[in-house]
Amino acid sequence: MNQGRKRVAFYTLGCKLNFSESSTIARQFADMGYERVSPDSEADVYVINTCSVTEHADKKCRQAIRKFTAKSPNAMVAVVGCYAQLKPDEIAQIDGVDFVLGAADKFNLPHLIGNDAKKKNVKVYSCDIDTVSDFFPAYSTGDRTRSFLKVQDGCDYHCSYCTIPLARGKSRNMPISQIVEQAKAIARQNVKEIILTGVNTGDFGKSTGETFLELIQQLDRVEGIERFRISSIEPNLITPEIVDFVAQSAKFLPHFHIPLQSGSNRILALMRRRYRRELFAERIELIRSRMPDTFFGVDVIVGFPGETDDDFSDAFRFIEQVKPSFLHIFPYSERPNTPATELEGKVSPKVVKQRVTLLAELSDRLHKEFFLKHIGQIRPVLVESSRKGDYMFGFTDNYIKVGVPFDKGQAGKVVKVRLEKFTPDGFVEGLVI
Repeated sequence: MNQGRKRVAFYTLGCKLNFSESSTIARQFADMGYERVSPDSEADVYVINTCSVTEHADKKCRQAIRKFTAKSPNAMVAVVGCYAQLKPDEIAQIDGVDFVLGAADKFNLPHLIGNDAKKKNVKVYSCDIDTVSDFFPAYSTGDRTRSFLKVQDGCDYHCSYCTIPLARGKSRNMPISQIVEQAKAIARQNVKEIILTGVNTGDFGKSTGETFLELIQQLDRVEGIERFRISSIEPNLITPEIVDFVAQSAKFLPHFHIPLQSGSNRILALMRRRYRRELFAERIELIRSRMPDTFFGVDVIVGFPGETDDDFSDAFRFIEQVKPSFLHIFPYSERPNTPATELEGKVSPKVVKQRVTLLAELSDRLHKEFFLKHIGQIRPVLVESSRKGDYMFGFTDNYIKVGVPFDKGQAGKVVKVRLEKFTPDGFVEGLVI
């Protein structure tokens, strides 16, 4: 072990929100003199930022915790995030864990650890959901091309399958003025793209009396940031005013990630979603009418309790007609303390697997169609610094992955690229203009 500065390593699972929060906690450690190292390195402190959206996510968290406690028995191991909030006692039983911190105290971790030695007893902090009320600002660093900026936290929706309101509390946010200051801080690091992230991003403004539209209007004026993406927004929160603003903005990109969850109205009702599929289709059509080249990423849950073959076929046909650009497919996972666990009509794992395969094939077809439709166009690409073979990669404004010939001088810049050819590896070869 390095006898100089203490070392801290982070292992982050789950959503973009977690990555923004891990970066913020890491900056706090740096302010206390710690050196950040990769999770594959030997460290004095390991911080595992967890997800609990599915049982598979819980399992990955347990595997990660055991990996790091076995790897460095003398290091302090701290577990934060949604799994820590929801199941602190379960985590505390794992040998080698020193700290379990809920949502209200995870940003106090560097100070709670201080200069203490390895703990004999696990310290569990603020994992009661009633303590989750403050908003802790966060944004990611370490990537010279983009940053995830947390603009909202928590959710008031209480869909029947979801534990996120239990893990992250009620919807809340900072004032727009403070978020704009964070965007300016990101710009000073020469980062060109910001992805706005949150649990229910479009619900921004609940705690400050502001609106999501006002937020993006103010962020659009931040100098130095060339591109903004909206990471995820509920279909019922996409207003014509938001669409009109994004369409005329030079910075907000034609890229929307919109949760659908099911294309069956019957299943949407069982899920307690706040829209019917007709509204979802209307929002897609509205956006396409203003921005024809928009990329749509769509979340779908497969095998929800009560989903019959007819329900799935109905949903499949609807998705096929709407033609999103890509599907994020999630097999239903039963989560404790959610109403969906009481529903009848559990779907067998074999049937769920078959349905996932069918949707994955549809997604591949739609994704390829979207790419091919844009061959021959000239589009702006933010070039990343990493090199793979003869290529450097980046994404167009509408989220097409493009490979361009290696040129170190283009890293971190937005350049105009002619889209030449779709490759079997799933990206488009491009030529810088």
